[in-house]
Amino acid sequence: MDRHSIDWTGAMPAITTPFTAEGAVDHEALAANIRRQMKAGATGVVAAGCTGEFWSLTHEERAAIGATARKAVGEKGTVILGAAAITPGDVLSGLELAHQAGCDGALVMPPFFAHLSRAEVLAHYRSVAEATPLPIMLYNIPGNAGNALTPDLVDELADLEPVVAIKESSGDWLNFHRTLSVAGDRLRVFCGPSSTIGVPAIEAGCDGLIDCFPNVWHRLLDLWSLVKRGESRTAWEIQASAQEMTTLFTTGGRMLYPATKAAMDYLGLPGGGAPRPPLQPLTGAPLKELERELDRILERKDTAA
Repeated sequence: MDRHSIDWTGAMPAITTPFTAEGAVDHEALAANIRRQMKAGATGVVAAGCTGEFWSLTHEERAAIGATARKAVGEKGTVILGAAAITPGDVLSGLELAHQAGCDGALVMPPFFAHLSRAEVLAHYRSVAEATPLPIMLYNIPGNAGNALTPDLVDELADLEPVVAIKESSGDWLNFHRTLSVAGDRLRVFCGPSSTIGVPAIEAGCDGLIDCFPNVWHRLLDLWSLVKRGESRTAWEIQASAQEMTTLFTTGGRMLYPATKAAMDYLGLPGGGAPRPPLQPLTGAPLKELERELDRILERKDTAA
């Protein structure tokens, strides 16, 4: 099994997980957001990842999210479900439930919090690979996980039988490009921060984009098709706006995931609402500035309904 065993490609948004006032997963709003993404040109979705607040979800909740995503995407789209956990056994429990929910693959980051040696990271993935019922998309997000999947490590992991793809979310262009260069012949390489480097990543030959910002602005989904059609000027204009948005969502007392949901609420889009604790809703001056600057960046046009 390798990159040729799957057909995952294109723009696949990292979907938020909306919650009801009582704190349960709001499957109706989740499905509405996914259907909106698919209508806008997404080729699938990644659910219960970092944008989906995986750390606050039980395996059973993740599996239910996977089932909702499967139904909302339909049989022709791709559903990747987050299976992040610290121990191999816990990852495999999530993988089995994702398989039962009808997902196409699972997003597996390195164990988090505990800082691991190269040998320990390899041993973790080998244990998971031996028993997974689903193809695996590696997930490199060292700023969150604390353990990096460096290009040389990915080069070795790419030879594991069920590993078929990677979401490279380091945010470091050199790291992304090196990963694409050393493993792109065996893995499908997806650009994580497509809001900042999506256009050059597509031009360099990546297989797709996975980002949280299409939840807010559907034009981010168009980067893929615009570059493929040679409409680089328009693509770079969207990229510039997305870069501004990235800075807005991560400065001034704002954190990415609550800011994403707050922006969705402001724009009247399904799938927002309050995050689960320990995250808190955006309020006060940071919220007002978010709303004001969103109006400026987007000019409130074609924000996807």
